Amino acid sequence: MSAPNLSKNSSQLVRRNKRHGTGMPNQNNGFVIIGLIILVVIAVVLIGLGIYVARLDSVVRTKFEGQRWEIPAKVYARPLELYVGATVDKKGIKDELELLGYKSSDGYQTSGTYTDSANTLFIHTRGFNFGTSKEPEQVLKVQFATTSANNGIADIQSTQPNTTGVARLEPVLIGGIYPRINEDRVLIKLSETPQSLVDALIATEDRSFYQHHGVSIRGLGRALLSNATGGARQGGSTLTQQLVKNFYLTNERTLKRKATEAVMALLLESHYSKSEILETYLNEINLGQNGNRSINGFGLASQFYFGQPIQELKLNQVALLVGLVKGPSEYNPWRHPEASLARRNVVLQNMLDQGKITQEQYQSAHDMPLGIVEKPTAGQSLYPDFLDMVRRQLRLEYQETDLTSDGLQIFTTLDPRVQNAADAAFAETLNKIVKSNPKRLTGLQGAVLVGNPQNGEILAVVGGSGLFTGYNRALDARRQVGSLFKPAVYLTALASGRYNLASLVDDGPVNITGAGMSNWQPKNYDLQDHGVVSLTDALAHSYNQATVNLGMQLGVPQVVGTLKDLGINATLPTYPSVLLGAANLAPLDILNMYGTIASDGFQHPPRAIISVIKATGEPLQRYGLSMRQSVDPAPTYLLNYAMQQVVKSGTAQAANRTLSPALNLAGKTGTTNDLRDSWFAGYSGNYVSVVWVGQDDNRPTGLSGASGALPIWINLMSRLKLTPVELAQPDGVVWQWVDAASGQVSAEGCPGATYIPMLRTTLPSQISPCGQEKIDQLQQSQNNTDMYSTPVMSSNNGTLNTTPAPTVSTPAAPPVPAPRTPPRQTSAIDRAMESF
Repeated sequence: MSAPNLSKNSSQLVRRNKRHGTGMPNQNNGFVIIGLIILVVIAVVLIGLGIYVARLDSVVRTKFEGQRWEIPAKVYARPLELYVGATVDKKGIKDELELLGYKSSDGYQTSGTYTDSANTLFIHTRGFNFGTSKEPEQVLKVQFATTSANNGIADIQSTQPNTTGVARLEPVLIGGIYPRINEDRVLIKLSETPQSLVDALIATEDRSFYQHHGVSIRGLGRALLSNATGGARQGGSTLTQQLVKNFYLTNERTLKRKATEAVMALLLESHYSKSEILETYLNEINLGQNGNRSINGFGLASQFYFGQPIQELKLNQVALLVGLVKGPSEYNPWRHPEASLARRNVVLQNMLDQGKITQEQYQSAHDMPLGIVEKPTAGQSLYPDFLDMVRRQLRLEYQETDLTSDGLQIFTTLDPRVQNAADAAFAETLNKIVKSNPKRLTGLQGAVLVGNPQNGEILAVVGGSGLFTGYNRALDARRQVGSLFKPAVYLTALASGRYNLASLVDDGPVNITGAGMSNWQPKNYDLQDHGVVSLTDALAHSYNQATVNLGMQLGVPQVVGTLKDLGINATLPTYPSVLLGAANLAPLDILNMYGTIASDGFQHPPRAIISVIKATGEPLQRYGLSMRQSVDPAPTYLLNYAMQQVVKSGTAQAANRTLSPALNLAGKTGTTNDLRDSWFAGYSGNYVSVVWVGQDDNRPTGLSGASGALPIWINLMSRLKLTPVELAQPDGVVWQWVDAASGQVSAEGCPGATYIPMLRTTLPSQISPCGQEKIDQLQQSQNNTDMYSTPVMSSNNGTLNTTPAPTVSTPAAPPVPAPRTPPRQTSAIDRAMESF
């Protein structure tokens, strides 16, 4: 009976338990499910976190092991070469040293210093890797000649062996070609970094740098406590975290960014050594702003604030740079000198507290002024007009990314001393010209180009007055050139064999109809007719009518052909007006033309770049010397004489009153219709230069070539160390006395007699009365001599002649200082190869 009752009770209990939900098995199942969900969530989070960390790890390694920065191409001037006989004087070398940031010192114990002692300079150079060769760090003893005639280098000695006899200073950095992100930096290696910089940085920014693994719990806690208790605000970031923020992240102040920063810092430390991280930090940290371009890294900051390489900085300078890490804007030494000084002294105190410097070192550095440069130059283009020319040439041959990110080194032909002279002469003289008539000349502009006539190297470019805006008048201002074309007319005549420098041409009125002209009646500048004049006088005084009459006899196409041979590559019209320069050309075109005349008829394409070197120091491209004989040197020699008369007695004689007549300078003025453009192109033995002056809107200026461009040219050339014009006399040229009025053979001492070079094939066939009289006297003298007298040599065929002819000889050269080696006449090829 009891069994059924038990079964009934059990059934009731089960039903009651189901009703009230107290069954144990179901409850355990719920916990299991919840636990599984939690585990799944944790797994998902861990997997997600792992993926996130893996992605961050990939980012860290990819960028750190790849090309870390876009390094702009650096553009350098030519290095100053020092050797016995170099014409550079002591002031010229000191000016170059100043540009390079060298400091005058009593002991020249460290690189970047020099000592000036009487006629001697002691220079401790920095050394430089030119790619194809490396100039070592060395101490140079440079002695200068003391004679007034020669104050160049008399002797040079070095602490390093030298087989070439030439020592080179490092080249001046003149600018860069920057990436779109507008960052600039000069990379430095940790091994080359002053230990004082590393000590100052760690003592101030991260004292436990060598102990932590990317994140400092102690530093974070100290910062939180200080900030919570109202103390001075502190950052808890380590140097590694600062690097992560600057190198990988942004300045966004969010918890997510801080967490990411910490994770990446740990990852960075797990992959790379402390030295690698510190070196990257030294090159990455932002330390200022230069216009729209940031100053990144201590290497560039050193040059930006002090004008010196990082290796040459003193303790007080190093401390100032480290102080900028906290806030480059807040502690900018130019804008906030007191705050910058106080921050520098905090860094020094930190070094003292950490035992990195002594009390004496601390006090000495503490008492020093800021010592920054008056105006920063690092990161700026010292010579933007020249740099623009370099950019244009490079962009024809390289992609933009190559120029802005690969750290190329570009060595150019720019001579800083010549460029500074051009800048100063242009600004000074143009300002005087404008002040002479401000109402009419306000806004007056111009351009200057200076080149080496022996190799085509461009030494200086001035593209205009005021700040560089991108419009480079030396390259872009295409204006009518006026009388600058006239030498081509006279060269065509001399080369034809029908004319010599004494040949007579008509300077009478001109009226041309046809040949694309309608009643063209050009007048002389003085509105006068000068009758019959010699070729030399016509060019020296720039007579328009004589030039046109001569050019029309020669043929306009022939003259245009000569212009092409001289280096004018632009398409020229064949109208008669081209004889007077009715063609729009840039100053660079004219430099090419006059460089050919100045180099015996050899044409050298203008070049601004010498070589391009990879960031690794390997040569990428070299721009070699290119030259060809495009004009016969014999008539070119005659033309050179005529152009010297332009300076001696013609439209440019003002130059002879300022510069030494012994230089035998040559050139030509140029003036266009209505006095819109003023030109002068001329040369010494070592410089050819072109000046243009005018208004950008082409309105008249009232300036001729002699009153506008010539004064700038004179000012420029007076600032340079010039050598005389001494072209090598070709075999087919002789010197002859001729009568200036008739062009007939004359003799020394005759009225109107002039001594000029002539082609042997164009010697006059007639003799002037005075010349005949001198010949008769010479004949009589010969008859009275004994049998041992020297017979007279004929100038025509070099044979003995019983009837004496006027003696033909080369004029005596002006006296020159005694050289170390016997002087010799050199051809353009010789001089070009020597200068290359």
